[in-house]
Amino acid sequence: MKPKHLIIMILLGITVTKGFPQEIPQTRKPYAAGRFYTDKPDELKVQLQQMFSRSAPGNPENTPLAIVVPHAGYVYSGEVAATAYNQIDPNRKFERIFIIGSSHIMSFPGASVYCLGNYETPLGIVKVDTELAKKLVAENKILNNNPEPHQNEHSIEVQLPFLQYHMHADFKIVPVIIGSATAETARKLAAIFKPYLNEKNLFVISSDFSHYPEYNDATKADHTTAEAIQTNKASKLIDALVSNEKKNIPNLATSLCGWSSVLTLLNMTEQMPDLKVDLLQYKNSGDSSYGDKDKVVGYCAISFTQVKAKNEIGEFTISSEDKKSLLKIARETIDEYIRKGTTYKVNLAGLSATLKTPCGAFVTLNKNHILRGCIGRFDPDQPLWQVVQSMAIAAATQDHRFSPVKSDELSKLKIDISVLTPLKRIKSADEFILGKQGIYMKQGNSSGTYLPQVAKATGWSKEEFLGHCAEEKAGIGWNGWKTAELYTYEALEFGEGEGE
Repeated sequence: MKPKHLIIMILLGITVTKGFPQEIPQTRKPYAAGRFYTDKPDELKVQLQQMFSRSAPGNPENTPLAIVVPHAGYVYSGEVAATAYNQIDPNRKFERIFIIGSSHIMSFPGASVYCLGNYETPLGIVKVDTELAKKLVAENKILNNNPEPHQNEHSIEVQLPFLQYHMHADFKIVPVIIGSATAETARKLAAIFKPYLNEKNLFVISSDFSHYPEYNDATKADHTTAEAIQTNKASKLIDALVSNEKKNIPNLATSLCGWSSVLTLLNMTEQMPDLKVDLLQYKNSGDSSYGDKDKVVGYCAISFTQVKAKNEIGEFTISSEDKKSLLKIARETIDEYIRKGTTYKVNLAGLSATLKTPCGAFVTLNKNHILRGCIGRFDPDQPLWQVVQSMAIAAATQDHRFSPVKSDELSKLKIDISVLTPLKRIKSADEFILGKQGIYMKQGNSSGTYLPQVAKATGWSKEEFLGHCAEEKAGIGWNGWKTAELYTYEALEFGEGEGE
């Protein structure tokens, strides 16, 4: 060790024993507070409350193993970050939360794990699992305990107020800054951290997406990158980053500033069975009233969730009272979300066991007998009431075919709900029963579906039904269904004004 470095370490209260510092505990003070987010605690709590209120909650029974979240100023990326954190059960007691970011301020071999003490934000102290941090550094040459990369780095700190606000249970973090942006480093780090990737822990990967292209170029580049991440393959992410670079997009400095951190996660997850990777929300700084559209930064919220065994619904039925409850949830949710930007709180104590059963559903909105929005999901990995609530918000605000519903339209909407049985793979279209079953077809990354009632409304033959679905919904051409994967399902349909 050079004398100069030794003097600095002595001034910091650190003595060196066998190459590993025995330190006096030293809290890492806020750097990003007052820069990336307000340093006033009361103001910060109000800001966080507003951001979380605009985000749909997750399923407490299926909290993600990992999330990818942005780390820009809260006025730009805070709502997207809150969407990711809102998927986490706030009552979950994690053994630790790993927060991994890529260094913005310096390059150095491997990665640095903060071992000196805790982190601090305007909301208070965040405990660091220093025991594990030291163990990881002692056992792995690629890790070091140099505190310098953490001092003026924002990518970890900006995540902490979200956790402090959202989590009801106590938690400890393991803060990791990657200093060597190489694929080899990502592979080695993944091997170290993968044993901890389970339901006992949470991984938070801190990264923004494209930097500085104009709005439309950013949107295209960011979706290319996000789709690669959703494949859950490290090689696909590298291919996407190279592809974006080859396009020579004006002003594009990077497609993913924390690519080494995201690549580390993909190296950990790509061999895991039954893992769902969902893009929860996308925005860029041009969507903020504080930003312009000439040079933007992109933000994605992405979750990595272990899919639990699906329940077979079998002879699943819904009572009249259950139908009324679901329609009320959908109506109250849409009304409150459109008028106030908050999510209707459902009284879980008043729900039947049926409504707490995991299954898929579609919510359809009609205005003056004309379609105004329709979105659904098949995977029965959330309680039915929660799927209906999420799809009600999505149908009103996220159907790309329509503009978001406005408050003056609410009284004119009619809500219909289709509760779905699990998907069943069929070998040929001969097994498909027109009018009774819906069809879901998938070819590569393209997919589409028609609900059973579409056949009744259109009068199409089976071949017409399949052809329209292949061409108009899946985008694989009129005859694409002949070579696509085909799945059937049934739907229990009901709606407002039916006397249920």
